[in-house]
Amino acid sequence: MTEFRDLDLTGATFERVRLRDARVRAADLSGPRVRGAELNRRMPERAKMRPEDPEGFREAWAVLGRLWEGTLARAATFPEAALHRGVDGEWSFIQTLRHLNFASAAWVGRAVLGEPSPWHPLDLPWDEAPGWDGVPWDRAARPSLEEVLAVRRDRRAMVGRVVASLTAGELASEVTRTEPGWPRLAGFPLKECLHIVLHEEWEHRLYAERDLNVLKKED
Repeated sequence: MTEFRDLDLTGATFERVRLRDARVRAADLSGPRVRGAELNRRMPERAKMRPEDPEGFREAWAVLGRLWEGTLARAATFPEAALHRGVDGEWSFIQTLRHLNFASAAWVGRAVLGEPSPWHPLDLPWDEAPGWDGVPWDRAARPSLEEVLAVRRDRRAMVGRVVASLTAGELASEVTRTEPGWPRLAGFPLKECLHIVLHEEWEHRLYAERDLNVLKKED
């Protein structure tokens, strides 16, 4: 039950460690090299989430669309009250969708497309975010599933347009955003902006499926 807080473990090596039931919050997990794991074997689509060329991004986005379609169909069979219920202190299903809407707005709407304030009032940053003027952050809101899905459809369409027209030149470019808000970055690879969105979509769907399993048992 050791706790590690506010540490920089960049470049650390872990061998023969057990991470069973470990909880990771507000961590930068970009670029880890995991060997001896079976994640890609058990979930072949996972290997597609770090594409390096435009076609790979288009394939990854299509895979995520298909997987999320199944998850949303499953969620629609639950009472809406259950979709507002968090499991073990985590976000509810609806809050998870709100966060993904925020991630797409931040990393594509703002970082890639250059819109200074691409937010919707229901967007939800991560819990440990410092807070920024003009960026919505209402964790207690209880919108309907359809309200959140309406925003999600717009955001997925936005990302889809970027991915559909993506070229190798664009993928090799960098973005700089200095306006107040988040993210603020200089010379950041456009490819990594899109990788972040793919990562968020992939991981949070797994969390959502895990929590739906728990909610199903509780009902």
